Amino acid sequence: MPEAAASPKTPDAAMPDSGFEPPRHVAIIMDGNGRWAAERGLPRSEGHRRGVEALRRAVRAVGELGIKILTIYSFSSENWSRPVTEIRDLRGLLRHFIRNDLAELHKNNVRVRIIGARDDLEPEIRRLLEEAEQLTRSNNGLLLVVAFNYGGRQEIARAAQRVAELVGAGRLRPGDITADVIGRHLDAPDLPDPDLMIRTSGEQRLTNFLLWQAAYSELVFVPGYWPDFDRTTLENAIAEYRRRERRFGGLKARGGP
Repeated sequence: MPEAAASPKTPDAAMPDSGFEPPRHVAIIMDGNGRWAAERGLPRSEGHRRGVEALRRAVRAVGELGIKILTIYSFSSENWSRPVTEIRDLRGLLRHFIRNDLAELHKNNVRVRIIGARDDLEPEIRRLLEEAEQLTRSNNGLLLVVAFNYGGRQEIARAAQRVAELVGAGRLRPGDITADVIGRHLDAPDLPDPDLMIRTSGEQRLTNFLLWQAAYSELVFVPGYWPDFDRTTLENAIAEYRRRERRFGGLKARGGP
């Protein structure tokens, strides 16, 4: 696994130069809200609240740096096993985000898109997510992809089920099933794979996030907790991305810095 990106000694070291093409698609595992709060003697709910503030900073910084797509891991399929009080707090933050931040995102031409399973969600939550998509569907600025009730294995299983239905209906032969065919049945098949995936809190694992799409993503692990994430953190991760050679299984670097 790649090591955490080292922080440059001066701001200039982190800033991409004018001739550098930023990664088109950045994905972030926003980790560490609870530990951030615990280290400060605060309730976990305060960590999640500060995490929403960090998300606002991240969306603003991504847009300013010319990145076209930001995918965030907001709530995993496994997060439902957390204590009921924490689930209630997270649900409240989602309502607050939709009711308060969505208007600002819409004003700034951000388009919101949701990936993850929806069939088993509470009707109110499903309506909130659909509201975010519907309000911003015509925007053509930054695309903010929100992974909610999402799991990478579950997404691949859903794609396999869709392909199996085609085979059962006689519209596809088993021998015609390829990686491309499965990819076309994922939650967002039209989106490019992430160029750069960032995880905060120092943990170095994907935690069931975009397992299919991250096959050739550059992984950067940063030590700080998510509530402390800011533009400098993002710039440092991009600086690390620049130092990588993206060979996609070949011998020559392509498609990257």
